[in-house]
Amino acid sequence: MDGPTESAVPAGMENFVVGLIGMGDMGRMYAERLSAAGWRIMACDREEKYESLRQEYANNNKIEICRNGHFVSRASDYIIYSVEAAVIDQLIALYGPSTKLGAIVGGQTSCKSPEIKAFEAYLPQDVSIVSCHSLHGPTVEPANQPLVLIQHRAPDSALHKVEAVLSCLRSRFVYLSAREHDRITADTQAVTHAAFLSMGKAWHANTQFPWELARYVGGIENVKINTMLRIYSQKWHVYAGLAILNPEAKQQIAQYARSVTDIYKLMLTGDLDGLRTRMYAARDKVFGGSSSVATWGSRPLLQPAVLSSFSLGTPTDDGESAARPNSHLSLLAMVDCWAALGIVPYDHMICSTPLFRLRLGVTEHLFGDTEMLEETLRTAVSDLRYRSDDLEFTFAARAWAECVSIGHFETYEKRFVSTQKFFEPRFEEAKAVGNKMMKKIMEEMQRNGG
Repeated sequence: MDGPTESAVPAGMENFVVGLIGMGDMGRMYAERLSAAGWRIMACDREEKYESLRQEYANNNKIEICRNGHFVSRASDYIIYSVEAAVIDQLIALYGPSTKLGAIVGGQTSCKSPEIKAFEAYLPQDVSIVSCHSLHGPTVEPANQPLVLIQHRAPDSALHKVEAVLSCLRSRFVYLSAREHDRITADTQAVTHAAFLSMGKAWHANTQFPWELARYVGGIENVKINTMLRIYSQKWHVYAGLAILNPEAKQQIAQYARSVTDIYKLMLTGDLDGLRTRMYAARDKVFGGSSSVATWGSRPLLQPAVLSSFSLGTPTDDGESAARPNSHLSLLAMVDCWAALGIVPYDHMICSTPLFRLRLGVTEHLFGDTEMLEETLRTAVSDLRYRSDDLEFTFAARAWAECVSIGHFETYEKRFVSTQKFFEPRFEEAKAVGNKMMKKIMEEMQRNGG
């Protein structure tokens, strides 16, 4: 992991202490990056991890591991709660009253409404609230990635201190309200996650490793497979919190399941004309019609040739190595869903996640190529090789939507972890390939204005 090698602490903040409550993957990334930049860190996790964390960071004189959040809160000038969205309310209720007089407090959850509500309920009135959210995973290089800052209850001086602390990440600051943040994260993440989670469930249900099948060869397929594995290799609560606690996300995931179901019914009845009419209407609404397709297609987010080398293996079923037409139900439903909800995906590019940019890039590629789109629609209706996969994908999309609608974290965890275990043997290889793919694609997107 690359990081700063000299102190980034400005004059006047030499004694400023940053507290981290929660040392999961993102908490660790923040602790290590900020301490490398010269900031003094006080951090904690669950008390049973106290001794192991002390040993792990024993040689880092900038990181002090505390037994619990009371010790962090009472001695830190800026405290970040980097914990699961499902438990942030109870942790703020527990540790919030111990917050140092005049400190700044924020959170790293992907859904800000419950986080801000808890801060207002449990923090002393003299405490400033400046929340944040790095819109990327812990293994992604944070430089040039969007970092949302929410100046909810704080003077400009408190915001500037937070900026000074987080500037060492070299991310792009995006300034939003909590409500704006939740709407945008729903628009850019909720359906993206639901689509890849459903892909994994469908392949799991059919006991398939898609990289072993000739029908999943090619650039778009590499993005699907590597991104699906990347999501399932992470912790389940990262996705559950955003989906279940964000009302906008619930609505969007429900619409995605409806779009998947409606399109699959058109496929079953062989209604090519009906499918074509629906998808071209969706394309025109989302991308602005065929004339606009030529415009955004001239500067695509993704160059398909870039993706061809990022495969996990050679197909074994029939020896074919060339890409073949695919029904791309997940991509057709994505655009149909955006159209139904009135979402223009390009509106949020400034604070989009790498996964969203990938998803938009491959969707853009499909819908910007009329010949490929026509081939996809014909395949969806007439090629039965994908019918079983698409059936399971439809089941999965509807089940995820129902799980989110009910709001049951335990069910979400069980669904996620069962598929996670199925693909787990390939995570190490997928991570290596996926990181290379992500780096290359992000470089291409930056060159192309993404």
